[in-house]
Amino acid sequence: MVIYYEDNDIIVCEKPYGFSSQESSGENMVSALKTHTGCDVFCVHRLDIQTTGVMVYAKNIQSAGKLSEQIVNRKFVKRYKCICHGDCEGSGELVDILYHDKINNKSFVVDTKRKGAKEARLEFWNVGSCKAEGKCLTKLEILLHTGRTHQIRVQLASRGHTLYGDGKYGAKDNDKIALHSFKIEFNHPKTNKKMSFESEPKGEIWELFK
Repeated sequence: MVIYYEDNDIIVCEKPYGFSSQESSGENMVSALKTHTGCDVFCVHRLDIQTTGVMVYAKNIQSAGKLSEQIVNRKFVKRYKCICHGDCEGSGELVDILYHDKINNKSFVVDTKRKGAKEARLEFWNVGSCKAEGKCLTKLEILLHTGRTHQIRVQLASRGHTLYGDGKYGAKDNDKIALHSFKIEFNHPKTNKKMSFESEPKGEIWELFK
């Protein structure tokens, strides 16, 4: 776990693969950060266990409330990098209605709104393509406008661009999922100063695009 910034109100760090972003019985960021800081730590946004990248945690209730307010008002910027199957050309916006099946922990694109279904919206940019083992792979940059469960994974998979390694949504290369939170921007909950942090993804599959 890498710490990028820490003060009395927040701590910014990189979540490793396999860690839960919230408190749980297994390896999780909240417990790890409590051990590091010696104080309470509050989770204000989440990443899937299989997703890596930069996150911010609050160190008191007041800061947690301020950060959560920015997320609700969509003033908290979250950018991702991912590698998907196929040639996902150009750039664009994806808008869907997603339904999350809590029993099976899987999300689906649905045609009409139903109880529990919510709008999901993101923008994407193609930042490179390559061939690997006879397959075309595309590296995308994602700007997330909503934070639905498995949103990036299911929105891309529904269009035939399953993320590399994402066996849950149909990828045959059931490996570590190539999805990384590489940039977050928000206002400091106490000083209101603009904060920005970046983290580049690491691993063999990412090296193909260098």
